Amino acid sequence: MTSLFGFLLFGDGTLDDVLANFDANLGIPYGSFLNDAVRVSYAAHLMLVFPVVFFPLRLNLDGRFFPSSRPLVLDNMRFALVTVGLIGIIFLGANFIPSIWDAFQFTGATAAVCIGFIFLAAITLKDRHNIATKKDKILSIVMIVLAVFSNVVAIYSDAYALFKNANTPSLRE
Repeated sequence: MTSLFGFLLFGDGTLDDVLANFDANLGIPYGSFLNDAVRVSYAAHLMLVFPVVFFPLRLNLDGRFFPSSRPLVLDNMRFALVTVGLIGIIFLGANFIPSIWDAFQFTGATAAVCIGFIFLAAITLKDRHNIATKKDKILSIVMIVLAVFSNVVAIYSDAYALFKNANTPSLRE
């Protein structure tokens, strides 16, 4: 939807980053107000989405690392340590990742392969009701191997491009 309305608003002048289009004068009445409204709404969106995403992340990591412990809501010390640890990792990532687009490349490459191939094949391999045949399970294993291989290639390609661009002097220097 963002891409569609970005194209409808900016036409052929739509940049890859739709939000970057709002840096320029739109040439319409109240254009600067619209630019500011989009920026404020985007900031509000980020502030409101973070807790919604952070809560299940904290809960799942606690369940992964402390499976036999009492519930997280009953252990204030563990709650604080998990929260501070996650916030610290997020803070370090926000400060040391040079561009949000670099993070999107890595998460996009990984998430697409996991959702499209690995998770589906893993469900077939789990098969609690014994519906899958031996052929289905072999195909699932092949699918996971190919998905992991393509994911490694995608991550390597992204990392290579990132380091190649980091070592190339820019025109501004």
